[in-house]
Amino acid sequence: MSARIVVLGSLNMDLVVTVSRLPKAGETVMGDRLGTYPGGKGANQAVAVERLGGQAAMVGRVGKDSFGESLIRNLQTNGVDSSGVGRDADQPTGAALIIVENGGQNMIAVAAGANLAVGRAEVERAEARLRPGDLLVMQLEVPVGVIEQAVAAGRKAGALILLNAAPARTLERSLLRELDVLVVNEREASILSDQPQPAAAARALHGAGAKLVAVTLGAKGCLLCDEAGVRSVEPYQVESLDTTGAGDAFVGGLAVGLGSQLSSEEAVRLANAAGAAASTSVGAQEALPRPGDLHRLFGLDVPSYGNTI
Repeated sequence: MSARIVVLGSLNMDLVVTVSRLPKAGETVMGDRLGTYPGGKGANQAVAVERLGGQAAMVGRVGKDSFGESLIRNLQTNGVDSSGVGRDADQPTGAALIIVENGGQNMIAVAAGANLAVGRAEVERAEARLRPGDLLVMQLEVPVGVIEQAVAAGRKAGALILLNAAPARTLERSLLRELDVLVVNEREASILSDQPQPAAAARALHGAGAKLVAVTLGAKGCLLCDEAGVRSVEPYQVESLDTTGAGDAFVGGLAVGLGSQLSSEEAVRLANAAGAAASTSVGAQEALPRPGDLHRLFGLDVPSYGNTI
């Protein structure tokens, strides 16, 4: 039986407009037509796993509204087990307002909605879906207290714990010590570690207890730190159009790589390729790559998903 990747996290509807340049404070910049795309870091990462051949189950909460219905239907269309997604009668579905500059950089504001109501019920649904050797993937678009409860539940179930500590915030060292994998970008790494340089931050976070730390560097690739120390994993070069879902594609690729029993470096290399490929198209989930995309762009073959993590 193949290992399952259970994603506990956010589901949002992304409202995206493309502009020639990002606006300054108080400034109006005219853009292209508004695009509506399924998003939320949790849902993005679940779809990223399925797109790359893994087995994903999503646990989270949406409102009883049209956005919520659309997000659940989209998970099902992409092969994700959506039975762990609850419907909240009191809160609207989360939404993200995204401004994308020509060239790929973006600005994002999130109305969390039902994501902030994620609680003990979701933790229990996640735990019920975990078997020994499965992987529990989480982010920080749901309450941190829920993440802490889920880490304990994941440990009890014998799962590997991966936290994408985004959006940026500080975390208790007691939580970091429980993580098998920590994924952060440069800013998130600096805030978590109080170290301005990515290599020093990666080293500090590993020293704080996270067994494997990946610090994503955008077009510069990724730093990896584990018991063997800090090393760099080179990027894949692409013409970037929209970086909105690149980080989530990275997490999905890393999860699939670890699930396929790749080495840390090989799994991060797959994650780098997934993130780079995602930046070549507009939209978070719309741009998430499939194995054929990685082969076409980089000549990279995605391994068959393994039986153990």
